[in-house]
Formats: sequence, C-alpha cells, structure tokens
Amino acid sequence: MFEDKRVIRVSLVCSILAFAIGAGAVFGYYNFGSKNEISFDANKVSAENVRKFDQVRGLLESKYYQDVDENNLLEGAISGMADSLKDPYTVYFNKDQMKSFTEQTDGSYVGIGVSITMDNTGLLTVVEPFEGSPAIKAGVKKDDKIIKVDDKDVTTTRDENMIIKMIKGPENTKVKITVFRPSENKSIDMEMPRNKIKIVNIKSEVLPNNVGYIKLLMFDADIASQFEQHLNGLIAQGIKSLVIDVRDNPGGAYDQVIAIADRLLPKALVVYTEDKEKKKEEEWSSDKQQLNMPISVLINGNSASASEILAGCLKDNKKATLVGTKSFGKGLVQQVLPINDGSGLKVTIAQYFIPSGVCIQGKGIMPDVAVELADKYKQLPVSQVPRDDDAQLKKALEILKTK
Repeated sequence: MFEDKRVIRVSLVCSILAFAIGAGAVFGYYNFGSKNEISFDANKVSAENVRKFDQVRGLLESKYYQDVDENNLLEGAISGMADSLKDPYTVYFNKDQMKSFTEQTDGSYVGIGVSITMDNTGLLTVVEPFEGSPAIKAGVKKDDKIIKVDDKDVTTTRDENMIIKMIKGPENTKVKITVFRPSENKSIDMEMPRNKIKIVNIKSEVLPNNVGYIKLLMFDADIASQFEQHLNGLIAQGIKSLVIDVRDNPGGAYDQVIAIADRLLPKALVVYTEDKEKKKEEEWSSDKQQLNMPISVLINGNSASASEILAGCLKDNKKATLVGTKSFGKGLVQQVLPINDGSGLKVTIAQYFIPSGVCIQGKGIMPDVAVELADKYKQLPVSQVPRDDDAQLKKALEILKTK
C-alpha cells in the first residue's frame, strides 16, 4: 500500500516540499484523527525519493545539534519547492513577506536611492544610483550586485521586494550594503544613511530641431497618465518628432506600458501571452488613434520587461526605429496568488510575445541601428553620460532628421 500510494505523514514531512519532486508532484491532503498525511501520485514521485526524504528527516531530527521545529522546516520546504524551479521570478512569500509585497507606495520612500533589477541568476543588480542619493554618495555603481544587507546574505532571496524591504527603514538610520562589483571582481562593504527618496520616473524636454525627448525610468502605476501629460506638453511646444528613452529601464506595470503603446500606435497588436499549454491567454491591441510623427526608441542591455514590450511592439508595427544595443530579454509574466493562511506565491504563469510572434525571454530585442557608447561610459548609468558624448542619442537624432 505504501509503494502504491506513497503516503507520507506530515509529522515526517519537515522538508518534503523542498526536494526535487518538481512542479509536477501533485499531492492530496488527508486528515486521520491525530495524524495528517499527504499522498503523492505514484506516477510522478518515485518511491526512492520518498524513502530518501524519510531518511533525511530522520537524520535531521537525530543529528542536528538543536531541537528541530518541523513547522519551520515545512515552511522552508514550501519555499524550496518554488526555488527548485530555478526561476528567479517564482517566489514563495511567508505571511510577513506577503504583507510587505502588497503594501502600496505613494511615490516616495525612505531608502538609499537606487533603481534595481533581478538579473538572470537571481542577484539583485543596481541599474542606477539616483543623483544626490545616499547610494551614490557611498560609492554604489551601476551593475553592482547586492549580496548582503546588514551582513545577512541575500543571494538566495529570489524576490527583489524582500531585499528592498531589508534595505528600507526609518529615516536617518543606517544600513550596511555589501555588493559584488564584477568590473573589479571583488566584494565591497558600504554603510549609508536611509533618506526620504522622491521617485520621479519620467523626464521630458525639447531638443534642437523640434525633437521631443521623453525619458522613462520605470513603468510605475501612474506612468501612462504622466506620459500623456508630458507628451501633450511637448506637442504644445511644437515638436515634429519624438525620442523615447527606455535605456536602464527595468520594466514595471504591464497595463501602463500597454496604455502608452496605445497612445503611439494606430490600431495594431501590442502584445499577447501564452500559458504552459502554448494556449494564447490574453491579447492587447491599440485603438486607431496614433501619434502622427516619426519616433526613435533608445534601448540597451538594462531595458527589460515592460520596456521591451514598448520597444518590440513599436518596432514590429514599423512605428519607430530602435537605436542602441540588445535589450535584457525578460519575457515572462508573473501573478501573485494568495494562500489561505496569509502567505502567498508569486509564480510565472505565462510568456509574453511581441507582435512578430517572438518571445524575447533570454533573447532580448535587437535594435534596428546598433550603436555602442564609448568604453569609458560602459560602467556608468546612461543618466551620467554627457549629452555631447551620447552616441546613441546622437544617432537617433540623425535618423529623425531623415524622416
């Protein structure tokens, strides 16, 4: 009976969900008086793995130098099940983490002032330290990997929001950040104060020859309406063409980027998603209203997720010319699912596809015109590149002159 049903008592579970049964190990829960049991599908979980689990559980209980709290082990095991997928975007949240994740921000926060993204290896990476921020004053640089916060290792923490929660804190308190700097191949400790940081994710101006310029730093919850305001302001000043700069933009809210694309495109496909069965889940299209002027979009290796949706749909619909370097390559969609006890699971549920039918996960989007910045600026965020030396912007402006 044990071999057929492979039933394991929860009292023995400890780390049952952390092992390599993978996502396909569907199980059932049963209560038999004083004992709780979980059964696994015999076609999906081997008896060998069940026996191995039981052996490891026994060794932990008998050999570990302190008493083992099996509920804590089970909580960690549940997290381990998500980690076993090797997807940096699929994360289990305990109750406290779920509460933190769902907190709403008001456009400002107390922290160190950096734009960050989770890289493909699951390390929190600095995209840009903000001008005048505690981070930039302490010496934080673009591409630094945050590996410790107050001496606590965060390299196995798979969600950026959890690390951000550790970095944030009461105003005027200090936090110690340890980064690994790839360009110097070393780890660096830095201590800095937490200050109130005002988030401004959009900037605009009129450049020579009536060219409008809009810089999008991130697609936050209000960016579409702000984009509309900035764009209307530029049009009122008589612009004849537009540069949209999403270099170093790690992404953000999908509904916002779709709304921005809708403002720019005629009636056209913007993006669609497919689930694990390769079934088309959702599809977004623009209406017939469009921006009737030439557009160039600036991208680089830190243009990710929502930035790539915008660049990809404009390129595929022949509405804009992309200039710069290949984008990051994040084409996965996440959903946060609440669990009954107040915890939660952020899970990758689909891939998104740009209108040409390409999923850019791990591939990125190639620019129409490839332009590198000078080597001396490779380790700097784009915002710190002098305008006169910005070869990518210069090429975009040249292209717009011919339109």
